[in-house]
Amino acid sequence: MNVTTLLLFLGVDLLLILTPGPDWLYVAARGLGQGRRAGLTAVAGICSGYAVHTLLAAVGLAAALRAVPGALPLVRYAGAAYLVVLAVRTLLTLRRPGGAVAALEPEPGRAVLRQSMLTALLNPKGLLLYLSLMPQFIVPGGSVPMGVQLAVLGMLHVLGCALIYGLLALAAARAGQALTGTPKAARRLTAVSGGLLLAVAAMTLSAR
Repeated sequence: MNVTTLLLFLGVDLLLILTPGPDWLYVAARGLGQGRRAGLTAVAGICSGYAVHTLLAAVGLAAALRAVPGALPLVRYAGAAYLVVLAVRTLLTLRRPGGAVAALEPEPGRAVLRQSMLTALLNPKGLLLYLSLMPQFIVPGGSVPMGVQLAVLGMLHVLGCALIYGLLALAAARAGQALTGTPKAARRLTAVSGGLLLAVAAMTLSAR
């Protein structure tokens, strides 16, 4: 593995991160609905999830998942179901008195971190990145063990996610503040946040 290989991977990976997908929608939903702190916490959780993926890939579990194709659909269904639960919880707040205002108050940071980390861990597109893309940049038989190479590529991906999704979280939070001037607008924004989570679930379910 050399500098050219790392730069090539980083270029391809950044293009993938910049392409709107489930992670984008999830971070946008948190930033819009609950503000800057929740948005940035969601980014931290997603990056933590990908750091776990990196560790698993480095120790060889990614190769084991590739050898058992039936495991990926199970991960996909579990991830979609989890996101539907989060979306329904968000939408149900609209039925409570003052639900729109309550929904916009940030959840405890620990809860958002846990939810976003699980979202990343159960995201099949994230798994496919480690199963399909990263092996293309591994140099077999070199002086650097394959596990170390996967770890380096994985951490580059985590850093890229932290940068891009962090900027997205800040932009979404600013937009959310501008759109919550009235209770009616707050209710609409809560509904949009729940809808975005449902969209993430649909994208997760349809991933191949």
